[in-house]
Amino acid sequence: MNFVEELRWRGMIHDVTPGVEECLQKEIITAYVGIDPTADSLHIGHLVGVMMLRHFQRCGHKPLALVGGATGMIGDPSMKSMERRLLNEEELRYNQECIKRQLAKFLDFSSGTPNAAEMMNNYDWMKGYGFLEFIRDVGKHISVNYMMAKDSVKKRLSGEGDGMSFTEFTYQLVQGYDFLWLYRNKRCRLQMGGSDQWGNITTGVELIRRVDGGEAFALTCPLITKADGGKFGKTETGNVWLDARRTSPYRFYQFWINVSDADAGKYIRIFTGLSKDEIESLEARHTAEPHLRILQKTLAGEVTAMVHSPADVQSAENASQILFGQGTAAMLSTLDEDTFRAVFEGVPQYKVERAAFEAGIPLLDLLSVRSAVFPSKGEARRTIESGGVNINKEKANDVNTLIAADRLIKNKYLLVQKGKKNCFLIICE
Repeated sequence: MNFVEELRWRGMIHDVTPGVEECLQKEIITAYVGIDPTADSLHIGHLVGVMMLRHFQRCGHKPLALVGGATGMIGDPSMKSMERRLLNEEELRYNQECIKRQLAKFLDFSSGTPNAAEMMNNYDWMKGYGFLEFIRDVGKHISVNYMMAKDSVKKRLSGEGDGMSFTEFTYQLVQGYDFLWLYRNKRCRLQMGGSDQWGNITTGVELIRRVDGGEAFALTCPLITKADGGKFGKTETGNVWLDARRTSPYRFYQFWINVSDADAGKYIRIFTGLSKDEIESLEARHTAEPHLRILQKTLAGEVTAMVHSPADVQSAENASQILFGQGTAAMLSTLDEDTFRAVFEGVPQYKVERAAFEAGIPLLDLLSVRSAVFPSKGEARRTIESGGVNINKEKANDVNTLIAADRLIKNKYLLVQKGKKNCFLIICE
């Protein structure tokens, strides 16, 4: 596949230096994307760069994932108004290993083919590089005028935030040297990233030209936004992480399934490997039956399967059906406890001591005395007799039923539904 064409129809090209497409058509090219290692997990804001590397490898070229161990200690001033907390080497190494495990779901690191992915850490070549040597070997080739002309620098010097330290001012030189080092040692000729990285990336291109007389290239993608102008990837609870410990697969799935129609059409191109024909077919079906939310369901399923697993997709789909009333008792029993709690987090919850369940609680008492599902036994009785109450997705027809511990899901939970839309969770303690 033609890599540039592939990104272009997906809406993933913002800027590109001349000659990239011709270079990629001649031979296998190595390209890299820098990844910030300040956490032990990637979040969905990183996925654009990861998908660029994934497409790059699928087109037959060699991707490098560069963990910014050295640059992570400095902090990139791009799009930021304040300096970040600096990390120590132990934190950086731990984060690097966690990130590599996540990247292995997107990139082939182990096949041994010429275009197998590699992961590197710029701390490895920067930690022993002396300051005097660096400013002699690198700093003399890039003028201060050139560096101050970069948008990321101009914004900070014009009054955004608290100004800029010399440490951050040198960031583009360090990133530029990364490109030069990879050019020399890994024959890397292309650096990719978000459009906010254009200034840093082109500094590397210029450094390669001035120091080695070499030819290198830059390619950036647009910064991802939401149709309503909101920031992509941010929710009320913060970032949407790839690590299940930080963001459960169910919540991850829900993020994608809840995007707008306008965003779904954009995101399905960027964050999946589906072909142009497949996506256009899905869009036609979605337009014909928008209430089915075909784009959102496909997007959520594809991305969740890549990041987590097909089994997690099935669990999230089951959980969604349970929450919106179409699920079954069998589906309910398959949910793991984290997903179960996530699904019913927002519903009213009542706690009942375990001893009562061990003895068996009359249904009317459970729903109106032990909990406040109903304000009175009379209302509970009428609703049960009219078929309006479900216990764990099964109809409760007998007001004299005893609810014992063997009815508890995960030996802890009882799901009560009053009518079609009102859910309550009783928790055994």
